[in-house]
Amino acid sequence: MSDQNSELSLAYIFHHHQLLVDENLQLPKVEKLANDLSFNSGDQIIARDLFIEDQIPAGYQLIPIRQLISQWTKTEFEQASRALQLLEWRRNHKFCSHCGHETEVHPTEYAMVCPACRYHQYPRVQPCIITVITRGDDEILLAKNAKNKGSMYGLIAGFVEVGETLEEAVKRETLEEVGLKVKNVTYLSSQPWPFPSNLMLAFKAEYESGEIVLQEEEISDAHFFKFNDLPETPFSGSIAHAMIEHVIHNTPMHQE
Repeated sequence: MSDQNSELSLAYIFHHHQLLVDENLQLPKVEKLANDLSFNSGDQIIARDLFIEDQIPAGYQLIPIRQLISQWTKTEFEQASRALQLLEWRRNHKFCSHCGHETEVHPTEYAMVCPACRYHQYPRVQPCIITVITRGDDEILLAKNAKNKGSMYGLIAGFVEVGETLEEAVKRETLEEVGLKVKNVTYLSSQPWPFPSNLMLAFKAEYESGEIVLQEEEISDAHFFKFNDLPETPFSGSIAHAMIEHVIHNTPMHQE
């Protein structure tokens, strides 16, 4: 533990996917502990886990990080996302995947090192494609995830498989989930998405052929909607929201 005279650090303190903030959604400042995870900027910004036996400080609350997407700037959310993903990576790599020995934290790199066989385990991101599909000049394909019990419709998305390009992933996921073929696949933007450690890669595509056939274990409903008659769509701050706004209103994808 640091001594009483040490400078306080801004702290991302997580309990699962909930972040500790005050009533103004500001982060706490705490003394740095030996097991805290430091960012490259030094010890002035740290991340740590809040365990079930820990008390929540007076004046603070745990807020699901998803709720902060529309409240914080893009930079603020991405830094919180980075903190959450690094903590989860460290928790998941306490033992060497080669020999099973307990690992140690590298002193200067984001790496979990095995003292027995010297294997280094670095953070990994999982690439996912998300696609906004249009038909003609005024229709957009929106789909409802089978796990979503609400009324929100979103975009076609899925993990990139081993050995395929991003464009191939767009076409495969669209064909698998809604039975449609698409063309003119073009890249739009990206967003780190810490659920658990994804990188969302946004694409735009045009309807080519086919009738909607649902992959029912993934999609409960899907339709082409007129631009002026949309159902409930993803919240502001998500890349899906930016993609829909970009297609319908020609707004820029990159907004701070």
